[in-house]
Amino acid sequence: MLGAGSVSAYLGFAVGSEALKGVTAPDARPTTKFANNKAGATPQAGVALLRESDIIKTVKERIEGKTKAAKSQKTEDEEDETNKQQKPPEKPKEEDLDKPQAGFPISSDSEGVNLAVQSARFSGGALLVRVKMQNKGQDTVRFLYSFLDVTDDKGRTLSASTEGLPSELPANGPTFSGTVSIPTALLDDVKRISLSLTDYPAQRLKLQVSDIPVER
Repeated sequence: MLGAGSVSAYLGFAVGSEALKGVTAPDARPTTKFANNKAGATPQAGVALLRESDIIKTVKERIEGKTKAAKSQKTEDEEDETNKQQKPPEKPKEEDLDKPQAGFPISSDSEGVNLAVQSARFSGGALLVRVKMQNKGQDTVRFLYSFLDVTDDKGRTLSASTEGLPSELPANGPTFSGTVSIPTALLDDVKRISLSLTDYPAQRLKLQVSDIPVER
């Protein structure tokens, strides 16, 4: 029994020794561990952290930049739209109004004063009647164009405005040109119009030009 026990103890020691080969006790020394870690560690790049104030500033600048750009674009669009709305229609040139037109001129004379209609053309939402006036008499003649009567071929009075016509015609003076403007909306079913004018305040003249053709 003693021999058997000795053999068993030996075999157990041999088997244990074989199993523990290559196993070492951990090095618990802190200096050694620190040295090993320092020697074998791979350096890593540090992460740069932004300050909260810098982030807020950057975001604010971007928002303000986009807001200004949007406002600038909106302002430009509004200005373009305003310019389009406020831009008046281009007026025809005087030489275009004075171009020969079939059936013209139509004129009237009274006391040495001549009133001649040179043309009647539609432009910019109105009928533009080109008029020339001359005084060949011996006295200056004055006019007040609120006395100008414009009627259509049905006898209706039409609203009209004048531009360029003189407030007075000097004796033996030159020819003056102007325009009588009548809104197109008043001429839907009109084929002819007439102009009638007298001097002011004497009202001695009777200048009347009738049957002025209205053609679109």
